Amino acid sequence: MTKHLVVQKILSCFLCITLLGLPIQVSSMTIGEERRIGEKLLYSVRGEFTVLDHPDIHQYINQLGYSVLNTVGPQFFDYHFFVVKSSQFNAFAAPGGLVFFYTGLIETMKTEDELLSVLAHEIGHVVSRHIAQRLDKSGKISVVSLALGLAGLALGVPALSQGILAGSLAAGQAMQLEYSRNDEEQADRLSFEWMQKMHRNPKAMEGMLRTMLRITRYRSGKLPQYLLTHPNPEARLSYVESLVSLDDKQQQMAYYTSTDNFAFFRFKYRILQQTMDPEKMRVFCANAIASSKDKVQTTMAQFGLALMEAEEHNTDRALELLAKVKNAYPDQYILDIDQAVIYADNQQLDRAKAILDKIVYRNPGDMYGVYQLALVEYDLGNLEKAEKLFARVAKELPQNAQIYYELGRLSADRGEQNVSRFYLGKYYLFKGRVKTARQYLKSVSKEKDVPERIQNEALEILDKLKKLEKEK
Repeated sequence: MTKHLVVQKILSCFLCITLLGLPIQVSSMTIGEERRIGEKLLYSVRGEFTVLDHPDIHQYINQLGYSVLNTVGPQFFDYHFFVVKSSQFNAFAAPGGLVFFYTGLIETMKTEDELLSVLAHEIGHVVSRHIAQRLDKSGKISVVSLALGLAGLALGVPALSQGILAGSLAAGQAMQLEYSRNDEEQADRLSFEWMQKMHRNPKAMEGMLRTMLRITRYRSGKLPQYLLTHPNPEARLSYVESLVSLDDKQQQMAYYTSTDNFAFFRFKYRILQQTMDPEKMRVFCANAIASSKDKVQTTMAQFGLALMEAEEHNTDRALELLAKVKNAYPDQYILDIDQAVIYADNQQLDRAKAILDKIVYRNPGDMYGVYQLALVEYDLGNLEKAEKLFARVAKELPQNAQIYYELGRLSADRGEQNVSRFYLGKYYLFKGRVKTARQYLKSVSKEKDVPERIQNEALEILDKLKKLEKEK
């Protein structure tokens, strides 16, 4: 097993960890403490793995997550949902409302309801505070840090052993974070109930569990990460099957909303385009077109090919393929944004701007459109307009690293070097490069010509990093 895969085992939602044979004690931690553990883990995950920060991807997964949370009701945490670039079959929920999906898991999914069922399951673990219940109250933060830090020291990974976790490498008590059968049943039951309330068919849970069983058999003795932290898929499948059989709403076909999966497949192909080898993706799309009897899958496979052609600057072919998708979905304005992006990449900026202006005016809450318009305004030299648009995206997607890079680049072009360093500091922070981020933010905090708002925020971030490092 490679060093990187071993680190994944440690980070992937806290594998079953028992350190030094120390006893396990179960107690609950405070909400604030859960948030701080989540922050520590987030910086470490970002430092080790690529989080896909494309606003299109970021917006979709967060909107889907919040559609569940709107059903769940008020929460202690501000939830954030991330897509991690990795071939591993995994998803996990960290303390503090952080939910991660690995691209290897998303690749196996067939419908949005399957994605929604796993997402709701992970939220169920956070709502039930299953991880918090397994951490000893006197050493809970240091235990997480110790587990990750020891992994870093043993494997020579500086981001873990010398980064945000370095201040917590102290003796701690052991923990066991594999979810119990009761935990899994509770999370499945909550997921089932929430999907019912959303009028989304929870039978999709069966489909995902069957996929898990198939992958387990395919990989024989090497269990995927998800099944190490979410054990007993056979028992889970039996439990979910019993819930489905007792669901009288299954007989009321009109009760459950049928989705055409357009948005899901568009999301999935966007991810594949960023993670899959180009030739393999072409074969993947061609096979989907040739073998699928589902019109949606066939159409959206052409969307995947359009992304590939656009990436290789085959503009005419990309637009031709995209036109076929638009003909099938004439009311999906997001495809017009995709078209504008192709024009912009081909330096047809005025043409792209004309499309994006109309879309953003009609759909001001679509951050993918706002972001693309900001890029076009920037390339046209309209820095003030671009800055306002980027700021809107940063407000709506505050965990998106890329937006701070763009703001830093724009500020540098305007000669505002200290402001640029501030935004680049935030960019590196959200990329998990904590040491570099601290250097940028420290320099900003000492300058007198920096706007007070920016200087105060830099000081607040530095103070938070200091506290996280000092906690034992």
